[in-house]
Amino acid sequence: MNRILYLGYYLKNIDKKQYLKFLNHTAQLSGKSRFLLSLDSILCVFKYNISILEFFQFVFYNKSHDERKKWAGTGSMYEFQKIANPISERAILDDKRLFYENYKEFFIHNLFTLEAIDNNEAVAASLMQKHEKLVLKEASGKCGTGVVILKTNELTSKELLSEMKSKDLDLLETFIDQHQDLQNLSPSAVNTVRVFTQIRKDNILEIIGCRMRISVDCEVDNLAAGNIAAPIDAETGLINGPGIYSDITKAPENFHPITGVEIIGFQIPFWQEILSMVKRAALKHPQNKSIGWDVVVTANGPGLIEGNHDWCKLVWQLPVNKGLKHTLDV
Repeated sequence: MNRILYLGYYLKNIDKKQYLKFLNHTAQLSGKSRFLLSLDSILCVFKYNISILEFFQFVFYNKSHDERKKWAGTGSMYEFQKIANPISERAILDDKRLFYENYKEFFIHNLFTLEAIDNNEAVAASLMQKHEKLVLKEASGKCGTGVVILKTNELTSKELLSEMKSKDLDLLETFIDQHQDLQNLSPSAVNTVRVFTQIRKDNILEIIGCRMRISVDCEVDNLAAGNIAAPIDAETGLINGPGIYSDITKAPENFHPITGVEIIGFQIPFWQEILSMVKRAALKHPQNKSIGWDVVVTANGPGLIEGNHDWCKLVWQLPVNKGLKHTLDV
């Protein structure tokens, strides 16, 4: 019954233009008919608990039954994350204001609510004097949506407040200057490291994946916004594979398409400090057992941006071209 509901959800929310793009591309690559591919994608919703688009993104048209079983899709991740991060406990991850309050010790930038700024305009004025850029966000924003970066020399504190209210942006963050190595790699956005953690049934904390999210001429680094993600060796902090898109019609990138910096072999700065910080954060509120942490790296070390209870299975699996469902254990 659940998977019938899931199918209805996928059909209702599918990006039709993207679906047709993926379908045509896959038909051309595989030599299979569009009808058979469409039918297979729907059957896989029931058989493997994936979404229709994930059939194409996971390259299921070219995989055996045993290979298909290894991939964690939208349905299986939804069910897993409901258990790992109970609805009654995940609010501290879902709301960026609560996240900041609960994990402030791991932040290297400051965060202010719309209410705080509205009640004291001097706060905004002071921030505008100290910083060249400020970041406005939605407290519950996902996938880089609802993010506005403003230059402070282009507006007054009153205009800043008006901008937040008119666009329903209830958070203000100080802009982060990323490490120079990451700036050289991709200067269009603050590029973050995504580290996936889980506390297993035996209460052992483990890291089940590390990825570098890299912007491609974009103000955010999210895969859903057309950017790339690359796998990181968890032991060394070296990127050990190309950057991949969630758009299956685009080839993987060995070099950044704008800057030309080589991606494979790129060393993430402060790697051991990143791992240490994430492990401490993961154990602070162990009622949420599986989190996708977004980490920024500066010249002074790493800091948290956010923790995701509904972390992305695409960023997790596509960069390593491997189904990882077997590693989930809560």
